[in-house]
Amino acid sequence: MPFHLTPEQEAIRDAVREFGSEEIRPVAAEYEAEQRYPADLLSDAAELDLVAPHVPEAYGGAGMDAISTAIVTEQLWRADPGVGGSIAAADFGTGMLLEYGDEWMCEEWLPRITAGETSIATGISEPAHGSNVAGMETRAEKEGDEWVIDGRKMWITNGTVADVTIIMAKTSPEQGHGGITAFLTPTDVDGYEATRITNKLGIKAQDTAEIGLDDVRVPDANVVGEVDRGFYQLMEFFAPARVDVAAQATGVAQAALEEAISYADEREQFDQRISEFQAIRHKLAEMATNVEAGRSLAYRAAASLESGDGGRATKLAAMAKLFASERAVEVTDEALQVHGGAGYVTDHPVERFYRDARVTKIYDGTSEIQKNIIADQLL
Repeated sequence: MPFHLTPEQEAIRDAVREFGSEEIRPVAAEYEAEQRYPADLLSDAAELDLVAPHVPEAYGGAGMDAISTAIVTEQLWRADPGVGGSIAAADFGTGMLLEYGDEWMCEEWLPRITAGETSIATGISEPAHGSNVAGMETRAEKEGDEWVIDGRKMWITNGTVADVTIIMAKTSPEQGHGGITAFLTPTDVDGYEATRITNKLGIKAQDTAEIGLDDVRVPDANVVGEVDRGFYQLMEFFAPARVDVAAQATGVAQAALEEAISYADEREQFDQRISEFQAIRHKLAEMATNVEAGRSLAYRAAASLESGDGGRATKLAAMAKLFASERAVEVTDEALQVHGGAGYVTDHPVERFYRDARVTKIYDGTSEIQKNIIADQLL
């Protein structure tokens, strides 16, 4: 089935690509070396409607469809997974607010997020519970017109830079996944402590944190959606999140491919450019094919989100995430191989892309989890 971008989507792609080439790529290595969150570039990106672009215009967003949003993510990751990825991840929780949050929540927080003033975080994973969301140990107990939250969250994107989080906590522990509730939690409240994780393999400019919650009190009005329905609410956003990861993987794979092509066309061995050797040409051909296949599947999965067919969207999102992330690791590995020894040091960005790509096989559901989801849809 042929798929073509609309002129508007092509314009979005070109605008993000220009921003990435001119503003992100030149400073990416510096931000990574310093492990510095790109707050200044977040503001610049917001001026171009690149922060939370799916958010409706009423809240300061661009109201982009799922394919356009995937294009933005892909191009930001093509520029750099650390810096560009920080911009793309600033909206991690906005979908929950839009679908289940009260109007005051959207009015108070979404304009600040789309303006690049702050990002939003979502606290799901814990030190002992990643893929097993239902096993979370964080608890929230009702006291009067407040909820008191205690627990720990791990691997939380934007944990130390966000002004607000959506914390998932058990409110009816005996009910398993049927007893989880989402709470809108400002980060400046007593008992909230976030510590940045600095020993990551890649995406070092992105903020990832461990969060401690010690008698954190939030008003009953801060429940997002319904009490004890948080798990089911959360499940609705895994398909969009996995499409987003597929776009991330496609972006970093494309970046690595372009670096490999450029290097092969300038590096000489045995009195000729290495791009003239069949072994290198075949590598580049296979890399390009994998990138294009990953992109096609990511866009098709994005289109399925717009169709309203939940089961099909779930399956295609899992397939896109699985395929694109696995291929991204392979493509970045081959790009490093094309560079030889030069690719193993920081003189070229491919070593960074190689490290950055690896996380796409892990978060928002590991490759093994995606295979389970796909099999469930098939059988």
